Amino acid sequence: MNRERKLWIGFALVILLSFAVLGYYGYEIYQESPPVPEKIVTTDGQEVFTGQEIKDGQNIWQSMGGQEVGSVWGHGAYVAPDWTADWLHREALFILDLYAKEDHNTTYDALNAEQQAALKVRLQKKLRTNTYDPASGTITISGEREQAIEYLSKYYKGLFTDDPGFDQLRSDYAIPKNSIKDEARMHKMNAFFFWATWATVTERPGSSVSYTHNWPSDELVGNTPTRDLLAWSGVSIILLILCIGIMVFYHVKSGENESTPVPAEDPLLKQGITPSMQLVKKYFWIVSLLMVLQMLLGVVTAHYGVEGDGLYGIPLDRILPYAVSRTWHTQLAIFWIATAWLATGLYMAPAVSGKDPKYQKFGVNFLFIALLIIVLGSMAGQWMGVMQKLDLTGNFWFGHQGYEYVDLGRFWQIFLFVGLFLWLALMVRPLIPVLKAKTPEKNLIVMFLVSCTAIAAFYGAGLMWGRQTNLAIAEYWRWWVVHLWVEGFFEVFATVVIAFLFVRLGLLKTKTATLNVLLATIIFMSGGIIGTFHHLYFTGTPTAVMALGATFSALEVVPLTLIGYEAWHNYKLSKTAKWLEDYKWPIYFMIAVAFWNFLGAGIFGFIINPPIALYYVQGLNTTPLHGHTALFGVYGMLGIGLMLFVLRSLYRNIRWNERLLKISFWSLNIGLLGMALLSLLPIGIWQAVESIEHGMWYARSSELMQHPTMIMLKWLRSIGDIIFGIGIVATCWFVFQLTFKNKKQ
Repeated sequence: MNRERKLWIGFALVILLSFAVLGYYGYEIYQESPPVPEKIVTTDGQEVFTGQEIKDGQNIWQSMGGQEVGSVWGHGAYVAPDWTADWLHREALFILDLYAKEDHNTTYDALNAEQQAALKVRLQKKLRTNTYDPASGTITISGEREQAIEYLSKYYKGLFTDDPGFDQLRSDYAIPKNSIKDEARMHKMNAFFFWATWATVTERPGSSVSYTHNWPSDELVGNTPTRDLLAWSGVSIILLILCIGIMVFYHVKSGENESTPVPAEDPLLKQGITPSMQLVKKYFWIVSLLMVLQMLLGVVTAHYGVEGDGLYGIPLDRILPYAVSRTWHTQLAIFWIATAWLATGLYMAPAVSGKDPKYQKFGVNFLFIALLIIVLGSMAGQWMGVMQKLDLTGNFWFGHQGYEYVDLGRFWQIFLFVGLFLWLALMVRPLIPVLKAKTPEKNLIVMFLVSCTAIAAFYGAGLMWGRQTNLAIAEYWRWWVVHLWVEGFFEVFATVVIAFLFVRLGLLKTKTATLNVLLATIIFMSGGIIGTFHHLYFTGTPTAVMALGATFSALEVVPLTLIGYEAWHNYKLSKTAKWLEDYKWPIYFMIAVAFWNFLGAGIFGFIINPPIALYYVQGLNTTPLHGHTALFGVYGMLGIGLMLFVLRSLYRNIRWNERLLKISFWSLNIGLLGMALLSLLPIGIWQAVESIEHGMWYARSSELMQHPTMIMLKWLRSIGDIIFGIGIVATCWFVFQLTFKNKKQ
């Protein structure tokens, strides 16, 4: 059995076994998720909330932006608090004051340490005891907890409506007045907040740990790190060190890649350009415009962190609230990066066969129009949802689903899902004759089509939850999209495309490229698929999910530690022939991808990877630190690199504006690094220290986040942002200058 066949078998086994584990524990999540009761009643039988009110409240929370306005269970935005941590701490203090007044006729803060300790034990016993009755479907709460709900319901009503006493706090949290417009909706959203908070402190049946593994940290209610959380953190670190050692040994043993004689001239000069290949130019126009729009929205979104009710005195939140600007900012990142990658595929598929199948040109144009409709339609729907112009059902289908990265309404999700299968068809049709011819590139093309099929199919995970699905179950499927679709199969697609480009340039032998792609995919997917669970430690999942997530997500970091070899290899390739100078900037962007894979995905990713680390930093600025440097640093840089590869092939004899590309490359990389090191990292570290010392509630509080030094750190981000913005504008300018000055090409 040859090595290539062994790798194909290994690839198949990794995929089958990993998805079997992911599926089995997905079933367990369905069984063990925090129950949504039929009703919540007091000990004397008074109804407080119904199960339907909790479900409707979840939809109302989603409609105003959901995870784009603060967070729940640590997932979401970072300006407003985590509502579960905030409710939990405020509820605890309210009940402790009731106990203190009842027992000592004073406040809790006025008691000595011994008296406080006695009341905390009493509080913890009350809150942590699971009173859910599966037979009747009811949760029974005490009288003091009912009083706490009444108090907190008034508090959140004032915050989310128009109570003038909350004007400053609303500004600190970037929440516009009347985000919720009527009392009935507010009552239901409070029901959802209570249920989500109940799950964070109520112990699972037969366990001393809450449904969310004692997250968020709060010593008052006994939410402290568990034994399992500490143990599996140790396992993940030990496994990481072990596997890095194995990878280094393998790399040294295998030696350098075999050398390939570099062609005397660019092989792509002999390649024909079909009519459909010419059409991808307009995709890159849209990519460039969306990049600029996304950057501008990023400026607005970041500014809301220091001026929550406007932009330099302009009351922008009345027409473009933070929830909308952040939604569009994150969604457009995925849209433009995906469009760049999809356009690269549309270019490459006909390039292999050298001709267009029937209606290929029509299909490329049709897909372009469909993508425009999806982008503009979903953005309009999200604005209408957040502005409370849709009912709950209409919001689910056409508005704002409230789940970060998959905020677009269900109709737009289905539309995009169909569009991806149209794209897949446009990929497959030109390659069928090549596959039938059994060329040396066959296995590489098969891998290319496997990755294309996965991109189309796995977006369908976003259709697996319904309008009122339990939040724990919706989170499970959401991370299939965010982790498996965005971080997983697009990564495989990128690996195959880069290898294929190097083969086409004559810099890599087909067999070597195929073996490298298969091996890289096996290594990445071995940790990447089951590693999805590291996003689900604290979302109402069983302990096994945390164990598997900690173990396998550590494996994702392993190949990234040796990514410098890939960067050095690509740099050396760029110097091997005079004609390769034409590909200098595309290759430099690939080198940047390697750098950000190491720093953004690797180092900054592992900061929030072990359970004990994530326990204290989930939902802090360490998350956008990883998010920005991995999403743009890896996928964004790669999208730009692929776009430049295609443009270099389309405009073969055109002298490029080297100065503009130099500004683009260095501004984007220096600006992103400045954004990370000057602002996001120090803010994240400061918050982490406060989270460890005081609890998650304080790390996200307005008291800390509006501290003068914290405001200064937020402003320091503008240095990196300005440099980065110059790079975005330079990239857009380059694309339009190249394509419009050379219309005949």
